Formats: sequence, structure tokens, C-alpha cells
Amino acid sequence: MQRRPLGDTGLHVSILGLGAGPLGDPALAEADAEALVLAALGLGVTLIDTAPSYGASEARLGRILRGRRDGVVLSTKLGYGVAGVPDWTGPCITAGVERALRVLATDRIDVAHLHSCPPEVLAREEVLRALEEAVRAGKVRVAAYSGDDAGLRAALALPVFRSFQASVNLVDQEALTRARPQGAGLLGKRTLLNAAFAGEAAAGRPDVQEYWRRWLALAPALPREVIDEPTAAALRFAAYAGPDAVLVGTRRAEHLRAAAEAIAAGPLPRAVEAAVREAWARHRWPGMI
Repeated sequence: MQRRPLGDTGLHVSILGLGAGPLGDPALAEADAEALVLAALGLGVTLIDTAPSYGASEARLGRILRGRRDGVVLSTKLGYGVAGVPDWTGPCITAGVERALRVLATDRIDVAHLHSCPPEVLAREEVLRALEEAVRAGKVRVAAYSGDDAGLRAALALPVFRSFQASVNLVDQEALTRARPQGAGLLGKRTLLNAAFAGEAAAGRPDVQEYWRRWLALAPALPREVIDEPTAAALRFAAYAGPDAVLVGTRRAEHLRAAAEAIAAGPLPRAVEAAVREAWARHRWPGMI
């Protein structure tokens, strides 16, 4: 699988990363969780992204990656969910780093994102200082921000962040219009529109409803190649639109394998990609929070 530099951070990541949210589902058996991660590694996936809000995901990765850690760029999130410490404070960042190291059974976090916090949190010096101290101590290799819209715009102006994670897909392209600091990395999330192609079947979730609404609005202006094979088109668009890597969350190894095959087909034809960008530009929807 193709690998790319993550900006100028010194890290190299597979073009396709495993979004490990589904890995935390308690309905997913331990054996199936391990099989999924091992299948990802077998495909050449070297980037795995998790978070404390993803249930058992971090703990499972800590167990599964024991003895395999050096071959993986491991990304997680910070800022919340530390017992006894207020969210979005300097102590929460510091304690969150220690918690992540312990739960993930590792001596460093390759990419540590502040997770979808608003601009007012990013204005707190204690939060940014704690993140910088973790980098200086070698506990975090790359300080990053994950989010969209106003939070992303605020984070892009702060030199502490050397990588960003933002929504990049057929109907969510705002991150592609924002100038990144020179040498900063970019990971694309929500590559498959949070499964919005399922349409009415998943209409209960507000994020899926919004992406489905956008898809319906865009569809009349999209080329047949995109309409006929939206999943493959979404992957090919996102993987070659600007991010260093794109994340796909799944419980099933065959879905990850299909994603790898779609991306291996290369970028969309230039005219098709231009049509996708032009169709979105007529609406210029904000990034999904």
C-alpha cells in the first residue's frame, strides 16, 4: 500500500488508515476485533486512529498491538474523559496523555489530537502549553487537532498543531479550501459520508441525515461514474484530494480490503474530480461538526 509523509512531521502513513471507532463496539467479539486489526496490518495499513470516546477501542488496540507497535502510527484524542479532572483544562491534557499511554500500552503517542473542541478552548494557554510539554517530553510525537468548521479554522492559526484531522468527502470539502501551515499534515475522516449512502436506513442520525441531504442536492450535477459507484468514487476522491491519508471505520475486514482496492485504482479522472469540486462549490456547505 502506498505510504506518504504526514506533512513534515517525520512520520509516514499508509494512504488508507483504520478508523478504530467500530473496534470499541461491545457487540464486537474480542477475536473479531483482533482479526480486523491483523487484516488491516496485512493489507499494509500502518495508520490507526482511535479515541477515549470509542469505548473499548484503545484498550483493545493496546492488547492487539503488543509486539507489533513499531509498525504502526497510532493516533488518539485528548481533552476529555479523564476521571476526576475537568475536561478541556491543562491538567486534563497532561493526565489524558498518561491515561492514553497506559491504556494503549505504549511509550509514545504518535499523533495526539485535541478532539473537536471549539475556538474558546483553543484560546486557553494552559491547554496548549500542556500539549507542548507532552511533545517536549517525547510522550507525544505530533500535536494535532481533529475537527471542522470554526474549531478547525481557529486551530489552523496556531503553531502548536503540526497535523489536522478533518472531514473530507464528496459533500464535505471545506477543509480542502483552508490553507494549512507550511509542512502540516492532514488526515481525512468521514470519507464515506458516515454511511449516508444507506439513505433512509440510517436516517435517524442527524449527521447521516445531513450528509444524505447534501448528497441528494449534489447528485444531479455529478458525473455518472460517481453516481453509479459512489463508495469507490468517494474513496478515490478523498484519498487524492489533498489529505496525506484517509480513515475508514469498519468492523469488517472485507470492507477495508474493498476500500484499499478502490484507492489503489488511483485518483478520479481529472474531469470527474473537477465536476465534484465544482458541484460542491455551488453550495459551499460548512464542515460537519
